[in-house]
Amino acid sequence: MKEIYIKHIAGLLNLKDWQVENCAELFEDGDTIPFISRYRKEKTGGMDDAEVAEVRHWADVFAEMEKRKETILKVIGEAGALTDELRAQIENCVSGTELEDLYLPWRPKRRTRATAARELGLEPLADLLWNGKTRNPEADARKFVGDKVPDVDAALAGARDIVAERLSETALIRENLRAIFRRRRVVATVTKAGRDSAEAAKYRSYFDFKMPLERIPSHNLLAILRAQNEGFLNVSIDADAEKCDAKIYYDHCQAHGYPAGPTADQVKEAVSDAFKRLLEPSISGEVLREAKEKADRESIRVFGENLRQLLLSAPVGQKRTMAIDPGFRNGCKIACLDEQGGLLCHTIIYPHPPQNEKVKAIMAVQDMLNKYGIQAVAIGNGTASRETEDFMRRIQLPDGCKVWTVSEDGASIYSASEIARQEFPDEDVTVRGAVSIGRRLMDPLAELVKIDPKNLGIGQYQHDVDQALLKEQLDNTVESCVNAVGVNLNTASPYLLAYVAGIGPTLAENIIAYRTENGGFRSRAELRQVPRLGPKAFEQCAGFLRIRGAENPLDGSAVHPESYGIVDRMAKSLGVSTKELVGNAELCAKIQAKDYVTEKAGLPTVNDILKELAKPGLDPREQASEFAFAEDIHGIEDLVVGMELPGIVTNITNFGAFVDIGIHDDGLVHVSQMGPRGTDPTKVVKLHQQVRVAVTAVDLDRGRISLRLLK
Repeated sequence: MKEIYIKHIAGLLNLKDWQVENCAELFEDGDTIPFISRYRKEKTGGMDDAEVAEVRHWADVFAEMEKRKETILKVIGEAGALTDELRAQIENCVSGTELEDLYLPWRPKRRTRATAARELGLEPLADLLWNGKTRNPEADARKFVGDKVPDVDAALAGARDIVAERLSETALIRENLRAIFRRRRVVATVTKAGRDSAEAAKYRSYFDFKMPLERIPSHNLLAILRAQNEGFLNVSIDADAEKCDAKIYYDHCQAHGYPAGPTADQVKEAVSDAFKRLLEPSISGEVLREAKEKADRESIRVFGENLRQLLLSAPVGQKRTMAIDPGFRNGCKIACLDEQGGLLCHTIIYPHPPQNEKVKAIMAVQDMLNKYGIQAVAIGNGTASRETEDFMRRIQLPDGCKVWTVSEDGASIYSASEIARQEFPDEDVTVRGAVSIGRRLMDPLAELVKIDPKNLGIGQYQHDVDQALLKEQLDNTVESCVNAVGVNLNTASPYLLAYVAGIGPTLAENIIAYRTENGGFRSRAELRQVPRLGPKAFEQCAGFLRIRGAENPLDGSAVHPESYGIVDRMAKSLGVSTKELVGNAELCAKIQAKDYVTEKAGLPTVNDILKELAKPGLDPREQASEFAFAEDIHGIEDLVVGMELPGIVTNITNFGAFVDIGIHDDGLVHVSQMGPRGTDPTKVVKLHQQVRVAVTAVDLDRGRISLRLLK
């Protein structure tokens, strides 16, 4: 990577140049984000996976920019206009906008008024105006009057069109105007379609809206732009035309001298035309797109943080689970699962209206609880969830068996997916949906990786943001979570294995095929026998795969095979075997990390090894804890202002957090009810966190509940 890019990325991410350079070199060697952040800390100075992912993003951006520069240099060169100064400007450019500004005069464009003027031979007259070389524009214009140019006015008008286009293509002028526009206000006004449409009512607060662009919250901007796309709002930036004209004229005069008298009048007229006709719509669009990109990144950041918290939700572990997809008229779908999530049986009960078969339902559930040794009950949080939870609490549960409420978001998407059809080809969507609910309780990460994150109910304007950037962020987040937890090589699904560093879908299927044929892996080294899994893939994935009960206990830990020799040396120095050392925190405490530093393994790596040896294969996720909603609250009509209630955070946005308090509608804790101005909601609460809230307002007509977070 070029030095200009390394320095730019380092400044952007507040990193050292050497960190970015080393990181980029590791990427060029084929290393993955999780591998670099976990096993190459000496090279990166301990960068975490988010920082490594950012470097990867910008490395890709600048790789594309290099290709773009090659194209631009070729086009300008073929036009005979490539000077050494311009080449240097292009080659040293790190801004896509600046690069396109430099290219603008030579970029192919459709026919314009300036094009027509050039075809009439008026470019020499435009040059005179542009360079201030005429004292009498009208006299010079007469020389161009002829068959195609009827009079002096037409000649001057054409020359001004050429000057206006040149002004609009001047990089300095464009950048200075952007700086002005960025400090102005966004203005939104309702269109006729918006006034006449019931659909537009949700945008009513933006029908007459003004706010400085640099202060507008990302969710407000995305909402305004969505309304504009739907035809309900007109959106613009209220730049002062007179001040902008003056700035354009000043920038031009700085470069080309100050024209006098009639020439100045001609240039000023061209300036005014350039701003109104060419620059204002162009710069306004650019600055709004720039603001949207910033809003996109913020929205995607929040989405990624929500996803991380969701994927790392506490699992109840390998327990025999009864999963219930609740419902009224169509009944409650029940699926009983074994410790690995395999389907044991399924049925439907009708304990709620209109059937009210409570006794029959109790007998059926009691029989399944006893027959299959159920250890946990998972109830979906959709329609009839509270009623089903109340029903289950009337049943005698086995000792230690607890009832949990589980988010259903995305379960219907999974149940109709190709993945679900492959897993349960003989079952219908209702059974698959119930199974997904149960598996989410057992291991949220393993189940949720099968569903597109955009369908998990945790986004904010996810369909409006840059989809490529969103996918990159979400893929990185899923990959980060999977590798942080580690994957059981002998039980993981192909969908989970595919997210392990260095594997992907094809190798995941090959691993499953090998496992099926050979009865499971006995060591990490055996991975080398998997077809198409070469040395590089092994290096990347081995440390994140776990083999429980392997002959070498390190195969069940996060210690990378490349460091097994270091652990053997540690054990030998203590006079014990490696097996005796692994998991013995007391022995590990006697080891001095600095004594085992090598050229390849620095102090950060050795410290990580010692930490892992003390608690090998430790799951970083918290333990699941019980929760119960207020027993006397079942609908919005039961709420009273001032009431304090327990709740669960279901979604986090820039403007606050949504909390499930046990009724059909979630309440909103606005960011103003979380802390002082500027509070980041993602730093205050976590997804699925159990909280206490106070009711501050209830809008029965719109089904809206306002809440305040209690300490």
